[in-house]
Amino acid sequence: MVSIKDIAKKCNVSVATVSKALNDKDDISLAMKQKIRKAAAEMGYAANVSARALKTNRTYNIGVLFADDRAGFAHEYFSLILESLQRESESSGYDITFINRKIAGQETTYLKHVEYRHLDGVVIMTADFKSPEILELVSSNVPVVVIDHVYKNVPTVLSDNSIGMEEIVRYAYSMGHRKIAYIYGDPTDVTVERVGSFRRTCARLGLEIPDEYIVQSGYHDIRSCYLKTGKILELEDRPTLIIFPDDYSFIGGMEAFQERGLSLGSDISAIGYDGINMAKIMKLTTYEQNTSALGRTAARKLIDLIEDPNAPRDITTVTGELLIGRTVKDLNKQ
Repeated sequence: MVSIKDIAKKCNVSVATVSKALNDKDDISLAMKQKIRKAAAEMGYAANVSARALKTNRTYNIGVLFADDRAGFAHEYFSLILESLQRESESSGYDITFINRKIAGQETTYLKHVEYRHLDGVVIMTADFKSPEILELVSSNVPVVVIDHVYKNVPTVLSDNSIGMEEIVRYAYSMGHRKIAYIYGDPTDVTVERVGSFRRTCARLGLEIPDEYIVQSGYHDIRSCYLKTGKILELEDRPTLIIFPDDYSFIGGMEAFQERGLSLGSDISAIGYDGINMAKIMKLTTYEQNTSALGRTAARKLIDLIEDPNAPRDITTVTGELLIGRTVKDLNKQ
């Protein structure tokens, strides 16, 4: 069994320093705490959780709130964020628990579930952010960090949705496309950011986009995206390029292209969003969100807030990257 002495030797510090780090004492730096806790996790150190909880008045267990009725963790974007969040949490000695609105089969609230499980804090990944149950949790004394939604005085981690969409439009423009359509997703803060950025960037580039080029579908909804793509393709003056709400929904768009005998990257161009593995295999030009940084940052912010109630309650924006595939034709060469 791994001992504190083993960890001290690995980290080249004293046993007292390791003990302070594992017991969250204030007289060593946060960086040193993280280094020691990471080493302890890698070595398989098993602390006496009950004793530690008594000393710190914590359970070393954080909640994850993921309320999504459509795709759930079948959506690679969310599963990758969760994986990163879990890895970062465990490296600091915290476990994660999914929370819902049931206790022993009885309906309750998210806040009561958190209190029932004695969770130290919660990361809200996706939910109806305006619902009374979510607002109750956010307004409570429970430390909370939110991904992709902003509440006043609540630590937040955002993907760079505005910048990402601007990069997509500017790339399409650089490839000679002037007739650009956008199928956007469900009405969320993320969607508002992306649609706003799409309109602003087009305006700055001098592009007049017809209203029928901008239509709503849904995220991770192949069927809806197939139907909306079909309607766009039936327009008398159809676009040369379509931006899709996410890579998975693009499958529906691809089906619509194939039904009409359109060759992707030749007769019609397309750009996705998320950068999931499927898109990379298909060589789809897409904007890859940095899921690893999103999950890691959310976990780190929450743990910092749990361990120090005076930790910054700021907004951190995580930058992604445009991946150039084979689905955008260069019209400049015509």
